[in-house]
Amino acid sequence: MPVRPDVRFPSIEGLRAFEAAARLGTFERAADELSVTASAVSKRVAAVEELVGALLFSRSGKTLVPTPAGREYLEQVRAALGLLAAMPLHRRAVQRMTRLRVCAPPTFARQILVPALDGFVAEHPDVELEIVLSVPYLDAASADVDVEIRHGGPQHHGGDVLIRDVLLPMAAPALLAQTGPLTRPADLQRLRLLRTPLEPWTQWFAAAGLDWPEPARGARLVDLGLLLEAAVCGQGVALGRPSLARQWLRSGALVALFDVAPPSRTHYFLAPQPASLSETARDVRAAFENWLRAVCAGVEREAAELVSGAP
Repeated sequence: MPVRPDVRFPSIEGLRAFEAAARLGTFERAADELSVTASAVSKRVAAVEELVGALLFSRSGKTLVPTPAGREYLEQVRAALGLLAAMPLHRRAVQRMTRLRVCAPPTFARQILVPALDGFVAEHPDVELEIVLSVPYLDAASADVDVEIRHGGPQHHGGDVLIRDVLLPMAAPALLAQTGPLTRPADLQRLRLLRTPLEPWTQWFAAAGLDWPEPARGARLVDLGLLLEAAVCGQGVALGRPSLARQWLRSGALVALFDVAPPSRTHYFLAPQPASLSETARDVRAAFENWLRAVCAGVEREAAELVSGAP
């Protein structure tokens, strides 16, 4: 809502002086609370009175008593100051924090980053992390971020690979119970193969010795998390990354098929960012990136253990 041009606002210092004087009863007590002189409090209150065109206090000796106009104005001032005080950015503790804005693909954020985030927060309580999601399948840098995790070919961007994945077909046990045992890769022709442009099947087909074209039917899911969710729901077989499917592989909601697991040609990686940060912020970014590398190394080990018993 635009502010009318004829509206004049008192200073925040004036409103705080008025509120403190009304609450504490004297300019001297208000001055002690605000760490200024009593004369300064008196002048600030006088400036507010001049602006609003009304006396706000009746003075009886040193004691200040709000006038009827002052009592009415006090309620409005307290409400306004309360709204301003409730804003986190106005608090000194928040202002002293170092902010770090991290952008990541949705599935990486949900399956890898966020579950481990408590560890970084506990080690760095003075860092305010803001996690934002990138748009899958768009090869464009995100604006105004300090750390960016991307999915694709790091060799084209000078990126630092976080996880080296393999690709495995995965399916829900209920779906496999309906179709019968799968003893060789060619048995996949009996099942629906879920599709995503982020993880084409042709690489896995070649590794399995199958001269098959890319599946051409069914919905295309432009998100690796949605692909795995569809597989969990029994809608077909997903070509998935064990690092992202850990929770479903652990619970048995998904089963890895066959022992053909070619390395993925694309990776999650740290994209290089401009150095336009303060020295403190650069140190925080380096600490976060090192922490994330350690998290991803653990995820990679866990994923390898989960699929080591795949048929």
